[in-house]
Amino acid sequence: MSGFRFLNLVRPFLPILPEVSSPDRKVPFNQKVLWTAVTLLIFLVCSQVPLYGIMSSDSSDPLYWMRVILASNRGTLMELGISPIVTSGMIMQLLAGANLIDVDFSLKEDRALFSGAQKLFALIISLGQATVYVLTGLYGQPKDIGAGVCLLLIIQLVAAALIVILLDELLQKGYGLGSGISLFIATNICESIVWKAFSPTTVNIGRGPEFEGAIVALFHLLFTWNDKGRALREAFWRERLPNVMNLIATIVIFVVVIYLQGFRIEIPVKSNRFRGQRGSYPVKLFYTSNMPIMLESALTSNVFIVSQMLATRFPANLLVRLLGVWEPMEDSPQLRAVSGVAYYMSPPHTMKEAILDPIHTAVYILFIISACALFSKTWIEVSGSGPRDVAKQLKDQQMVMAGHREGSMYKELKRVIPTAAAFGGAMLGLLSVAADLMGAIGSGTGILMAVTIIYSYWEIGMRESGGPEMAALGDLL
Repeated sequence: MSGFRFLNLVRPFLPILPEVSSPDRKVPFNQKVLWTAVTLLIFLVCSQVPLYGIMSSDSSDPLYWMRVILASNRGTLMELGISPIVTSGMIMQLLAGANLIDVDFSLKEDRALFSGAQKLFALIISLGQATVYVLTGLYGQPKDIGAGVCLLLIIQLVAAALIVILLDELLQKGYGLGSGISLFIATNICESIVWKAFSPTTVNIGRGPEFEGAIVALFHLLFTWNDKGRALREAFWRERLPNVMNLIATIVIFVVVIYLQGFRIEIPVKSNRFRGQRGSYPVKLFYTSNMPIMLESALTSNVFIVSQMLATRFPANLLVRLLGVWEPMEDSPQLRAVSGVAYYMSPPHTMKEAILDPIHTAVYILFIISACALFSKTWIEVSGSGPRDVAKQLKDQQMVMAGHREGSMYKELKRVIPTAAAFGGAMLGLLSVAADLMGAIGSGTGILMAVTIIYSYWEIGMRESGGPEMAALGDLL
């Protein structure tokens, strides 16, 4: 009963933890759309409101590689993004899945305690992250800012994390569509892609002022350069700024992922309760959706942060150098890995880089595909979507597989589900590598997450707006 003692530690905090109450009636579809839009607006406003008390800092950003995926924006209230809530959720799910904490999700009290523990853990993580950011000088040296402003910065970051937690809970409780985490990630990635395509700002990287947006730069070059062929070549292939080929690569990856979303195995099921009622249980190619790529990016990002922090403190240490050696990028204080484990975990940024260092490219591809396949197989076991869990759900609903005895249902699911999860995870990894090598805008990981999230929202929208028949079918599946 040690697990229950652990969850009982949360009980005293439940009355003081802010909570969104569940709706007392079914929320209509148009109201859900409105709530989702309001949630998104609050998030976007918080992403633009700067933190009070920051001193200008041109230092390297340790979170540079994970900003888009964590829906975070440097120097604003959304500095932490969804990092605390995602970290907390994953750790609690893994603990529950591995039976390290004893929780019965069929009991309302246990669900409330588990949800409260997740929320409390997220706030503790946000407090820890905020303290580390402020004290390590991300916003200026603490002795220059002063103790009062340091405390104020920490309070702002924790309050913003609480806002994100409540917005996510608002959508999860049924007032809106999907989850806040998915909504914020997809919005951040799409915003990044649109900005890099149409940004009107000018930048100078040593060749004179240029427009940042790929489409804006294309028209500007065509109108201002006499040699139209050279202008087109520059617009399509320019280096170190978004170009038209990056945009085309992004669209190609979008189309391929949407196409592959349709691949599924339909397992026919029939009801023992209602004679003649038949349906199907779909096992998609992307059975675990974007979870393997999210876990892989969380692992990579944490290795990058630890490696950078150690490299700045102990640059000559052999073990630190084995983990990663970091050097500034051209004309930028931002660091990038040039050797060590971190280097082989980071993608080649262009096809030219990939060809010039084939060992790096091969190790990176192998790492991404293996990690995504492994995380995908692990996730079905800890998230309650494995063959044994699905067989139990179908049995509880008095559904059996057509043409199979009840006892053989688990064997058939065990043959299909883990294979689909591992293969789907590996496919996601391969697509992520392809997107990175093609130079797609927003990183391969970011694009895959955006597409899978947008597709799931489309499915939710179709199910919600399709009337009670579609909703009933959705509950069955």
